[in-house]
Amino acid sequence: MYQSTLNWSLAILDKTIPDVIVGRLPRYLGTLEQMEREGINKTSSQELGERLNISAAQIRKDLSQFGEFGKQGTGYSVPFLVERLRSILKVDRMWEMVLVGAGDLGHAIARYQGFTDCGFTIAMIFDNDPAKVGVNIGGFRVEDVANLVSKVKSRTIQVAMITVPASSAQAVADCLVQAGVRAILNYAPTVLNVPSGIRVQYIDPVIHLQRMTYYLD
Repeated sequence: MYQSTLNWSLAILDKTIPDVIVGRLPRYLGTLEQMEREGINKTSSQELGERLNISAAQIRKDLSQFGEFGKQGTGYSVPFLVERLRSILKVDRMWEMVLVGAGDLGHAIARYQGFTDCGFTIAMIFDNDPAKVGVNIGGFRVEDVANLVSKVKSRTIQVAMITVPASSAQAVADCLVQAGVRAILNYAPTVLNVPSGIRVQYIDPVIHLQRMTYYLD
């Protein structure tokens, strides 16, 4: 087992994994975790593909980027694959997150219970509205955004979510980068300008709605 783990670690270090493959890994992990909850201990790329609507060949190719996870004819051990994918995605630990924006969306995110089981927990919430600062949301006291840099630095938090209006998002992102944040999930409908090495993911429901209506009559 040690040698297998070592080979898997070296496989990751020896190559740069395409981001499109990394983007599919959480889908694999979520499906495998569901299978584990269903009591399924063994699976195949074919079964995974049917559940995810992804070809079995693509799944095998993606997983092969990280070493060997199963043997031909015997399939994959679901618990082992879950463990490995959690490790690859670095969610075999708990990541503290900072949430900036205590509006309606921020309220909903702060109260969402699904983060903890997936390796994330909100540590602090910030806003610039005096009417919101000091208010408790989901068990958290909203902090003044003026104190964001010092407070986030003191906790060495690397992950943040932005739920502010588009007009404020860049200024917030600048503060987060200054505070040492390296990964930002941006809900504001605007593109952020951040230094190289800072990962940004965008969630804009309007874009996804427009993509779907293209296919409607």
